[in-house]
Amino acid sequence: MMSYHLQSLARCVLLVLLVSYCQGARQGQDLKCGACRAMVDEMEWAISQVDPKKMIQTGSFRINPDGSQSIRDVPFARSEGNLLELMEEVCERMKDYGERVDPTTSRKTYERVTSRNGKSMDLSEAKLDSRVTSSLKYACETIVEQHEDEVIEFFAHETDNVKDKLCSKRTGMPLYYLIHLQRNSLVKILVFQNA
Repeated sequence: MMSYHLQSLARCVLLVLLVSYCQGARQGQDLKCGACRAMVDEMEWAISQVDPKKMIQTGSFRINPDGSQSIRDVPFARSEGNLLELMEEVCERMKDYGERVDPTTSRKTYERVTSRNGKSMDLSEAKLDSRVTSSLKYACETIVEQHEDEVIEFFAHETDNVKDKLCSKRTGMPLYYLIHLQRNSLVKILVFQNA
């Protein structure tokens, strides 16, 4: 009889540990995914602030045997040098983000709580916490460090759906969309991927 109670207790403890582990893993995925998506938003915004007519010469400045040079003009905004500079600063902007928890799914999403243009924003559901922003910043720094080549590759060429392509397919992070629509209304679409 005592053996049966010990087995039942052991099963309960194991179940509690398993549930807490799964919840912690999901929260870690939400954080990584949110940091990646915030990083992409910030990079896209910074690129959009550069004059599209501003060009920079890239290539080899060596003279070929025929007397020509292999130099080409590329937009400065998407040049490797500018992208590297932006990547050094992008994670500092995670301090402008807050955390929202979906009451039905308990999934965490991260969104900008400080406006770039001074307009007021709805902060009623956002959690502003230094631990959240430091965790988001650390996750962003990890992504930038581990996936530097992929980030440069995607931003060097204008591509559609950079968030989806970079934050899920290339990096293996969960595909979790957070789409901001007009007037601050939010639509959340969960898509699970077996990549």
